[in-house]
Amino acid sequence: MADPAPEIGISIRNLYKIFGPNPEAYIDAVRQGMSKTELNDQHNHVLGLKDINIDMPRGAIQVVMGLSGSGKSTLIRHINRLIDPTVGEVIVGDQDVVKMSETELREFRRHQTAMVFQKFALLPHRTVLDNVVYGLEIQGIPRKKQEEEARRWITRVGLEGFEESYPNQLSGGMQQRVGLARALTNDAPILLMDEAFSALDPLIRMDMQSVLLDLQKEIRKTIVFITHDLDEALRLGDRIAILRDGEVIQQSTAQEIVLRPSDEYISSFVREVNRGRVISVDMVMTPLSEAEPGAMTVRSGSVLENAAKKMTEKSANHAIVIDKAGKPIGALDIQDVISAMVTPVDHTMVEDEEDAA
Repeated sequence: MADPAPEIGISIRNLYKIFGPNPEAYIDAVRQGMSKTELNDQHNHVLGLKDINIDMPRGAIQVVMGLSGSGKSTLIRHINRLIDPTVGEVIVGDQDVVKMSETELREFRRHQTAMVFQKFALLPHRTVLDNVVYGLEIQGIPRKKQEEEARRWITRVGLEGFEESYPNQLSGGMQQRVGLARALTNDAPILLMDEAFSALDPLIRMDMQSVLLDLQKEIRKTIVFITHDLDEALRLGDRIAILRDGEVIQQSTAQEIVLRPSDEYISSFVREVNRGRVISVDMVMTPLSEAEPGAMTVRSGSVLENAAKKMTEKSANHAIVIDKAGKPIGALDIQDVISAMVTPVDHTMVEDEEDAA
């Protein structure tokens, strides 16, 4: 039985963005196939986004990935309407953000969204505590409540004891933790993260990814995360949309993108991916006729790398895959696991799961 479809948190429909003095005049031409290059060469307008349709799951991390100029940062700024589309809809709940009045949009930005920027965007003359309470100040929340919430999230992101420090006294990773704490203190259901970790050193970046994943288990926000880094996208994304020249080239789960890239452009991205850290045991397990008593077990959803490590440590050639309730649902062979980590696999299970969904 297929899992139920996730509830949609943000739905982007038929979204186009053309930059220039008269963008509406060229929408029909773009819809009829005019390319980004042709639009620029012939009419001196820039195609930012073309026919974007993405349903972002509520309470999950939606990654939007692409190289520089792909339109990913333009897209995220449409969600809180820092950029107005040429045409299209951005549906949150039962409201179209594009149609909101100035008053409605102001309230939406204050209470429904929070943003974490690549460059931290901290106020240099404010302490950590005063930076974190800033959003609640704007909302008019009483000071005592501001500080209670701020101190809670400062602790949760690992900065307890730095409340009275100033941004220039903190490392880049610590400054980004302040930005994350500020966003979480607002308690908005939607968290927008635009290249939030891109300015950090690799080890600090991985540490911040771990912080975000750990926090997400608790907060279950609808997070839209922009990145140009595939490894980051695969690690963080419950769903991933890959953009090129303002268009969505492929959108799916990390596993599907690695296993079944839609074209050569996507294939070039995933060619050097560590498959063992992306593909789950569910994709390579075989049907289980009978569970052997005392056999070692691996949780459904575990990635191949972890399963292989566990089986090797136990000197086990076989393992049983169990679901959340502990019920056996499949069998693993160590050779199948190792093979799937290093060579492409073509399991009908992938197609079967799609058909069931």
